[in-house]
Amino acid sequence: MPLSGRVAFITGASQGIGRGCALKLAQKGATVAAAARNQEKLDQVVKEIEGSGGKAAAFALDVSDEEQVKSTIQSVIAQFGKIDILVNNAGITRDQLVMRMKRADWDAVLNTNLTSAYLCIQNVAPTMLRQRYGRIVNITSVFGQMGQAGQANYTASKAGLIGLTMAIARELASRSITCNAVAPGFIETAMTEVLSEEFKQNAAKQIPLGRAGTVDDVANAVAFLASDEASYITGHVLSVNGGMLMG
Repeated sequence: MPLSGRVAFITGASQGIGRGCALKLAQKGATVAAAARNQEKLDQVVKEIEGSGGKAAAFALDVSDEEQVKSTIQSVIAQFGKIDILVNNAGITRDQLVMRMKRADWDAVLNTNLTSAYLCIQNVAPTMLRQRYGRIVNITSVFGQMGQAGQANYTASKAGLIGLTMAIARELASRSITCNAVAPGFIETAMTEVLSEEFKQNAAKQIPLGRAGTVDDVANAVAFLASDEASYITGHVLSVNGGMLMG
């Protein structure tokens, strides 16, 4: 149990990649504080973790609300005493060509995907600094590395996460706190389920491994970066994309 004794705070943990990370970190021994807007789905994640012998708690949270971020992190620390691992996973899309994109859709995506990570890091950092230990993992995207038409807001937010990762890695390294990012490619989630079969087949043709990734593929990468095995890795972007983007 490589993460035994660690407390992990995961945003967007009610479904998809966030849910997979919650289950994987719990499987590795971490106590999981699962946060998202959907209380019912969060409760199901907690129930599944506890049913497998793990320890977890649900925290209803809208990461775009600064006061909620502050109070939720305070509640997690009050309940579990600390936060060792922060996984900034919460994210949304509001796709549209830039000429037609509404300012509200730009702001919503940047606030949820990027500003929330800054807020979570800012509020978790003091407890990590005091204990001189921490693992921060930001979930970015292959499209934050290569761009994507119709997703100017999403790709900007994900590219911003990469820059944020490197800045935080430099700021906190002296206290044995690492900050890394995982950049998934085309992953099978509820978000991609709604896409047409033709789109999925065309996407698979762009991937050297010839298939979409799974939530587990991403969660395994997060679990590695959250572990002591990755103690000498910081400021790194780990691509989990089947070869879709190289270099």
